[in-house]
Amino acid sequence: MTPAPWFGRKAKSARKTARLSADALPDGLWTKCPTCGEILFNKELEKNLRVCNKCGYHYKLSAPERIAITTDDSTFVEIDSDLYSVDPLGFPDYEKQLKKFQERAQLTDAIVTGTCEIGGIPAMIGVLDFSFWGGSMGGVVGEKVVRAMEKAIEMKLPVVMFIASGGIRVNEGLPGLVQMANTSAAVATLYPARIPYIVVLTDPSMAGVLGSYGSLGDFIISEPGLLMGLTADRVAKQAQVIHVPDNFRKAEFALEHGQVDRIVTRRELKSTLIK
Repeated sequence: MTPAPWFGRKAKSARKTARLSADALPDGLWTKCPTCGEILFNKELEKNLRVCNKCGYHYKLSAPERIAITTDDSTFVEIDSDLYSVDPLGFPDYEKQLKKFQERAQLTDAIVTGTCEIGGIPAMIGVLDFSFWGGSMGGVVGEKVVRAMEKAIEMKLPVVMFIASGGIRVNEGLPGLVQMANTSAAVATLYPARIPYIVVLTDPSMAGVLGSYGSLGDFIISEPGLLMGLTADRVAKQAQVIHVPDNFRKAEFALEHGQVDRIVTRRELKSTLIK
Protein backbone atom coordinates (compact mmCIF):
# COMPACT_ATOMS: atom_id res chain seq x y z
CA MET A 1 0.00 0.00 0.00
CA THR A 2 1.41 3.41 -1.01
CA PRO A 3 1.89 5.76 1.99
CA ALA A 4 -0.43 8.73 2.02
CA PRO A 5 1.33 11.88 0.75
CA TRP A 6 0.16 13.93 3.74
CA PHE A 7 2.79 12.24 5.91
CA GLY A 8 5.51 14.14 4.04
CA ARG A 9 3.55 17.38 4.17
CA LYS A 10 2.88 16.91 7.90
CA ALA A 11 6.56 16.36 8.70
CA LYS A 12 7.56 19.37 6.61
CA SER A 13 4.93 21.49 8.35
CA ALA A 14 6.17 20.37 11.79
CA ARG A 15 9.75 21.34 10.92
CA LYS A 16 8.59 24.71 9.65
CA THR A 17 6.58 25.29 12.85
CA ALA A 18 9.64 24.45 14.98
CA ARG A 19 11.74 26.96 13.04
CA LEU A 20 9.10 29.64 13.35
CA SER A 21 8.76 28.97 17.09
CA ALA A 22 12.50 29.39 17.54
CA ASP A 23 12.50 32.56 15.44
CA ALA A 24 9.70 33.97 17.60
CA LEU A 25 11.80 33.73 20.76
CA PRO A 26 13.32 36.99 21.99
CA ASP A 27 16.92 37.63 20.96
CA GLY A 28 19.54 36.46 23.43
CA LEU A 29 17.60 33.47 24.74
CA TRP A 30 18.77 30.82 22.31
CA THR A 31 21.53 29.83 19.90
CA LYS A 32 21.32 27.56 16.87
CA CYS A 33 24.13 25.00 16.67
CA PRO A 34 26.07 25.57 13.42
CA THR A 35 26.79 21.85 13.07
CA CYS A 36 23.56 19.99 13.86
CA GLY A 37 21.04 22.85 13.83
CA GLU A 38 19.80 22.10 17.37
CA ILE A 39 18.13 25.01 19.16
CA LEU A 40 20.13 25.56 22.35
CA PHE A 41 18.90 27.76 25.16
CA ASN A 42 21.76 30.00 26.22
CA LYS A 43 21.45 29.27 29.95
CA GLU A 44 21.77 25.54 29.29
CA LEU A 45 24.59 26.16 26.82
CA GLU A 46 26.53 28.10 29.46
CA LYS A 47 25.99 25.33 32.01
CA ASN A 48 27.41 22.88 29.47
CA LEU A 49 30.54 25.06 29.05
CA ARG A 50 29.34 26.20 25.61
CA VAL A 51 29.28 22.71 24.13
CA CYS A 52 26.26 21.49 22.11
CA ASN A 53 24.55 18.76 24.13
CA LYS A 54 23.39 17.01 20.95
CA CYS A 55 26.43 16.83 18.62
CA GLY A 56 29.26 17.92 20.95
CA TYR A 57 30.20 21.00 18.91
CA HIS A 58 32.60 23.15 20.97
CA TYR A 59 31.88 26.88 20.66
CA LYS A 60 34.78 29.31 20.82
CA LEU A 61 35.47 30.85 24.22
CA SER A 62 36.89 34.27 25.02
CA ALA A 63 40.08 34.44 27.08
CA PRO A 64 38.17 35.47 30.27
CA GLU A 65 35.68 32.61 29.76
CA ARG A 66 38.50 30.10 29.27
CA ILE A 67 40.35 31.32 32.35
CA ALA A 68 37.15 31.15 34.43
CA ILE A 69 36.48 27.47 33.64
CA THR A 70 40.13 26.38 33.84
CA THR A 71 41.60 28.10 36.88
CA ASP A 72 40.55 27.81 40.51
CA ASP A 73 38.28 30.61 41.76
CA SER A 74 40.03 33.93 42.48
CA THR A 75 43.53 32.55 41.85
CA PHE A 76 44.28 34.11 38.45
CA VAL A 77 46.59 37.15 38.53
CA GLU A 78 47.29 38.74 35.16
CA ILE A 79 50.81 39.81 34.19
CA ASP A 80 52.09 42.20 31.49
CA SER A 81 48.66 43.74 30.92
CA ASP A 82 50.35 47.09 30.20
CA LEU A 83 51.90 45.99 26.87
CA TYR A 84 50.40 47.60 23.76
CA SER A 85 51.10 46.97 20.08
CA VAL A 86 52.84 49.61 17.97
CA ASP A 87 52.63 50.19 14.23
CA PRO A 88 56.18 49.41 13.00
CA LEU A 89 55.26 49.55 9.28
CA GLY A 90 52.85 52.46 9.32
CA PHE A 91 50.30 49.96 7.99
CA PRO A 92 47.12 51.64 6.70
CA ASP A 93 44.42 51.88 9.40
CA TYR A 94 46.33 49.51 11.71
CA GLU A 95 45.97 51.67 14.81
CA LYS A 96 42.31 52.27 14.06
CA GLN A 97 41.63 48.54 13.68
CA LEU A 98 43.62 47.79 16.81
CA LYS A 99 41.48 50.16 18.89
CA LYS A 100 38.33 48.56 17.45
CA PHE A 101 39.39 45.09 18.62
CA GLN A 102 40.53 46.41 21.99
CA GLU A 103 37.13 47.97 22.61
CA ARG A 104 35.20 44.97 21.30
CA ALA A 105 37.12 42.30 23.25
CA GLN A 106 37.99 44.51 26.26
CA LEU A 107 41.59 43.29 25.96
CA THR A 108 44.85 45.09 25.17
CA ASP A 109 45.86 42.37 22.70
CA ALA A 110 45.07 38.82 21.59
CA ILE A 111 46.57 36.98 24.58
CA VAL A 112 46.08 37.07 28.33
CA THR A 113 48.84 35.66 30.53
CA GLY A 114 49.15 35.22 34.27
CA THR A 115 49.72 33.03 37.28
CA CYS A 116 46.96 30.85 38.72
CA GLU A 117 46.13 27.59 40.42
CA ILE A 118 44.59 24.63 38.61
CA GLY A 119 43.28 22.06 41.05
CA GLY A 120 45.39 23.65 43.75
CA ILE A 121 48.56 23.41 41.64
CA PRO A 122 50.31 26.76 40.92
CA ALA A 123 50.82 27.34 37.20
CA MET A 124 51.55 29.91 34.50
CA ILE A 125 48.78 30.19 31.93
CA GLY A 126 48.43 31.95 28.57
CA VAL A 127 45.17 32.12 26.61
CA LEU A 128 44.74 33.38 23.06
CA ASP A 129 41.39 35.02 22.29
CA PHE A 130 40.20 34.41 18.72
CA SER A 131 37.74 37.30 18.92
CA PHE A 132 40.72 39.69 19.05
CA TRP A 133 41.87 39.86 15.44
CA GLY A 134 41.62 36.10 14.97
CA GLY A 135 44.05 35.43 17.82
CA SER A 136 46.85 36.66 15.57
CA MET A 137 50.39 36.90 16.91
CA GLY A 138 52.24 40.17 16.62
CA GLY A 139 54.98 41.72 18.72
CA VAL A 140 52.93 41.99 21.92
CA VAL A 141 51.58 38.43 21.80
CA GLY A 142 55.05 37.04 21.20
CA GLU A 143 56.58 39.18 23.94
CA LYS A 144 53.92 38.16 26.47
CA VAL A 145 54.48 34.46 25.68
CA VAL A 146 58.25 34.88 26.14
CA ARG A 147 57.87 36.84 29.40
CA ALA A 148 55.40 34.28 30.77
CA MET A 149 57.88 31.47 30.15
CA GLU A 150 60.74 33.44 31.68
CA LYS A 151 58.66 34.16 34.79
CA ALA A 152 57.61 30.49 34.96
CA ILE A 153 61.28 29.49 35.11
CA GLU A 154 61.92 32.07 37.80
CA MET A 155 58.94 30.89 39.88
CA LYS A 156 59.34 27.20 38.94
CA LEU A 157 55.80 26.94 37.58
CA PRO A 158 54.48 24.57 34.90
CA VAL A 159 53.27 26.40 31.77
CA VAL A 160 49.88 25.87 30.10
CA MET A 161 49.23 27.65 26.79
CA PHE A 162 45.82 27.69 25.09
CA ILE A 163 45.99 28.18 21.30
CA ALA A 164 43.19 29.79 19.25
CA SER A 165 44.72 31.59 16.29
CA GLY A 166 44.65 32.19 12.57
CA GLY A 167 48.41 32.84 12.52
CA ILE A 168 50.78 35.81 12.36
CA ARG A 169 49.41 39.37 12.23
CA VAL A 170 50.58 40.45 8.79
CA ASN A 171 49.99 44.14 9.62
CA GLU A 172 53.23 44.07 11.62
CA GLY A 173 55.29 42.38 8.90
CA LEU A 174 58.67 40.93 9.91
CA PRO A 175 58.41 42.03 13.60
CA GLY A 176 55.31 39.83 13.78
CA LEU A 177 56.84 36.94 11.88
CA VAL A 178 59.99 36.88 14.03
CA GLN A 179 57.81 36.03 17.03
CA MET A 180 57.75 32.46 15.74
CA ALA A 181 61.49 32.26 16.47
CA ASN A 182 61.25 34.21 19.73
CA THR A 183 58.51 32.03 21.23
CA SER A 184 60.16 28.80 20.03
CA ALA A 185 63.45 29.88 21.63
CA ALA A 186 61.60 30.62 24.88
CA VAL A 187 60.09 27.12 24.88
CA ALA A 188 63.62 25.69 24.47
CA THR A 189 64.65 27.31 27.77
CA LEU A 190 61.96 25.43 29.70
CA TYR A 191 63.48 21.98 29.18
CA PRO A 192 66.85 22.51 30.93
CA ALA A 193 64.97 24.27 33.74
CA ARG A 194 62.78 21.15 34.14
CA ILE A 195 59.58 23.16 33.60
CA PRO A 196 56.66 21.13 32.16
CA TYR A 197 55.01 22.73 29.13
CA ILE A 198 51.44 21.79 28.16
CA VAL A 199 49.72 23.04 25.00
CA VAL A 200 45.94 22.99 24.59
CA LEU A 201 44.77 23.40 21.00
CA THR A 202 41.31 24.94 20.49
CA ASP A 203 39.43 25.86 17.33
CA PRO A 204 41.13 27.05 15.19
CA SER A 205 44.86 26.45 15.70
CA MET A 206 46.58 27.56 12.53
CA ALA A 207 49.65 28.85 10.72
CA GLY A 208 52.52 30.61 12.50
CA VAL A 209 51.24 30.08 16.04
CA LEU A 210 50.77 26.35 15.48
CA GLY A 211 54.11 26.32 13.63
CA SER A 212 55.96 27.72 16.65
CA TYR A 213 55.17 27.50 20.36
CA GLY A 214 51.81 25.84 19.62
CA SER A 215 53.46 22.58 18.53
CA LEU A 216 56.30 22.35 21.03
CA GLY A 217 54.55 21.18 24.18
CA ASP A 218 55.78 18.24 26.23
CA PHE A 219 52.14 17.21 26.09
CA ILE A 220 49.68 18.46 23.45
CA ILE A 221 45.96 18.27 24.16
CA SER A 222 43.24 19.13 21.66
CA GLU A 223 39.54 19.84 21.92
CA PRO A 224 37.43 17.68 19.54
CA GLY A 225 36.82 18.56 15.90
CA LEU A 226 39.00 21.65 15.68
CA LEU A 227 40.66 22.98 12.55
CA MET A 228 44.46 22.91 12.64
CA GLY A 229 47.27 23.21 10.12
CA LEU A 230 49.68 25.62 8.48
CA THR A 231 47.06 26.82 5.98
CA ALA A 232 43.30 26.70 5.71
CA ASP A 233 41.62 24.64 2.99
CA ARG A 234 41.07 27.50 0.54
CA VAL A 235 44.73 28.53 0.55
CA ALA A 236 46.09 24.98 0.60
CA LYS A 237 44.06 23.87 -2.42
CA GLN A 238 45.78 26.51 -4.56
CA ALA A 239 49.13 24.77 -3.99
CA GLN A 240 48.11 21.12 -3.60
CA VAL A 241 49.22 18.66 -6.25
CA ILE A 242 47.89 15.55 -4.48
CA HIS A 243 44.57 14.64 -2.93
CA VAL A 244 44.53 14.77 0.87
CA PRO A 245 42.00 13.13 3.22
CA ASP A 246 38.88 15.13 4.00
CA ASN A 247 39.86 15.33 7.69
CA PHE A 248 43.47 16.29 6.93
CA ARG A 249 43.25 19.53 8.96
CA LYS A 250 41.26 18.11 11.85
CA ALA A 251 42.46 17.23 15.35
CA GLU A 252 41.38 13.61 14.87
CA PHE A 253 43.76 13.21 11.90
CA ALA A 254 46.57 14.82 13.94
CA LEU A 255 45.92 12.37 16.79
CA GLU A 256 46.14 9.39 14.42
CA HIS A 257 49.50 10.64 13.11
CA GLY A 258 51.13 11.62 16.41
CA GLN A 259 50.90 15.41 16.27
CA VAL A 260 48.43 15.47 19.17
CA ASP A 261 48.74 13.35 22.32
CA ARG A 262 45.11 13.33 23.38
CA ILE A 263 41.72 14.74 22.39
CA VAL A 264 39.78 15.85 25.46
CA THR A 265 36.26 17.27 25.74
CA ARG A 266 35.91 20.62 27.45
CA ARG A 267 34.19 19.17 30.52
CA GLU A 268 37.13 16.81 31.11
CA LEU A 269 39.87 19.31 30.27
CA LYS A 270 40.55 20.75 33.73
CA SER A 271 40.78 17.31 35.35
CA THR A 272 43.12 16.22 32.55
CA LEU A 273 45.39 19.22 33.12
CA ILE A 274 45.48 18.47 36.85
CA LYS A 275 46.53 14.86 36.18
